[in-house]
Amino acid sequence: MSRILCAWSPTWAIANWRRRNPSDTPPEPPPFALLETARGVRRIAAVSLEAAQLKLYPGQKATDAKAIAPELVTAEAEPEKDAEALSALVDWCVRFAPAVAADAPDGLFLDVSGVAHLWGDEAELLADFLDRLGTNGLPFRGAIADTPGAAWALAHYGRDRTIAPPGGQADLLAPLPPQALRLDAEAAAQIERLGFRRLGQLMELPRAPLGRRFGQATLERLDQALGRAKEALTFRRPPTPWIARLAFAEPISAPEDMARVAHDVTARLCARLEAEGQGARRFELCYHRLDGKALPVAAGLSLPGRDAGRIAKLLVPKVEAVDPGFGIEVVTIAAFEVEPISGRQVKLDARREAAVEDGLAPLVDRLANRLGEDRVWRAVPVESHVPELSVGRARPLAPPPEARAWDPEAPRPVRLFRKPEPLDAVIALTPDDPPNQFRWRGRTHRVRRAEGPERIGEEWWKGQIEDVSVGHVRDYYRVEDADGQRFWVFRAGLYDPREPAKWWLHGMFG
Repeated sequence: MSRILCAWSPTWAIANWRRRNPSDTPPEPPPFALLETARGVRRIAAVSLEAAQLKLYPGQKATDAKAIAPELVTAEAEPEKDAEALSALVDWCVRFAPAVAADAPDGLFLDVSGVAHLWGDEAELLADFLDRLGTNGLPFRGAIADTPGAAWALAHYGRDRTIAPPGGQADLLAPLPPQALRLDAEAAAQIERLGFRRLGQLMELPRAPLGRRFGQATLERLDQALGRAKEALTFRRPPTPWIARLAFAEPISAPEDMARVAHDVTARLCARLEAEGQGARRFELCYHRLDGKALPVAAGLSLPGRDAGRIAKLLVPKVEAVDPGFGIEVVTIAAFEVEPISGRQVKLDARREAAVEDGLAPLVDRLANRLGEDRVWRAVPVESHVPELSVGRARPLAPPPEARAWDPEAPRPVRLFRKPEPLDAVIALTPDDPPNQFRWRGRTHRVRRAEGPERIGEEWWKGQIEDVSVGHVRDYYRVEDADGQRFWVFRAGLYDPREPAKWWLHGMFG
């Protein structure tokens, strides 16, 4: 069961404006509002708590607000900068959970499934999260529940720092107003006009009349909040419960300390993977600086693994490029592409052949992490009669595909060129005969033996070519020159007496 933390800042735009424009705040700050121009009218975009206490609200005309509170201080709203700050906050939240999604314009969701034990329990995690934000001048409300809808409702309309027990959000949602379902303003107003003031009243109604009267969207939002329907969140990175965390009493910055904690946090995560019989292919180590920046380094494995020493050796060389700034306060590591792996007994007979995880896999991992994962691969056959498409790339140590016998009547060259190379000075007795002579790379080759043709057409049925014509047909020949070299040549398209034939060399045998 997933656990979602929703955080919401009622004064997000105000708090960010004050962070961008620091000044000496008096003991009793005056009411403050941000203004925007909507359809040629100046209106309030956001209000401070002091302004809200004077009954000022977003959307109100600026002239009306000034009439109510002449002491109101105003500034121009900056929604673009607020959105940038929210994206930066999402990256900062990775220290608490690997999966974080923005809830624009003033909130976010964290998938805290399986990570609360790193703080002790969910209450301590939520308290640490909200306290850190408040210390940095960002007041937030928060709640934890099984679903994003329930967590959002409790954060916005429930008691601050509410934690719904697993499967128990219905009782906490019952006293909340209908707006807690994230309904549009018209639907919420209609529900209230009919006398429904609490979600518990909507839960007691039969589903069919509820849907007919208030629309399918109301039913869907209610089901999402109660966990009867799924709700998709767009996380900055894929969620994973496999995460380990180390927090330091004092910030660290020395290279040897950063390398040491990389070993420590990796060992902590790998111990958990081993206890659960799991292994992972990709690990992401993240250093969290005092200024809120998250600095990740990643390493991948060719085979699922959980050897802490081996994984740390791949990560530590990349740590040298991490700038600790004024210090690192938290380090986290997350595992991705996790799958079950069985334990392996160390071989008693040293003379036996080394297992792949002892020999080739560490070498492949070092090369892939040094050169890039896309530069270390293994060629595998692909079911296609088109030569260029008959070979694909796979992970170096991935299980080989099911072997299929090649047609002996249609052999392929050992060396296939990436792109066919043009031939000139080609002489053929008749249009359908193989060439008797051709020139390739400035050298003339006289053909002694030839076999063919083998006609190959492009895969028009896959929709990759729009023009299905004879121009997409090739006639291949296997030829041998006077020196014994064997080539694979083809003529592009069918013979046309109005145009000279175009010949190409596609590969070499032996």
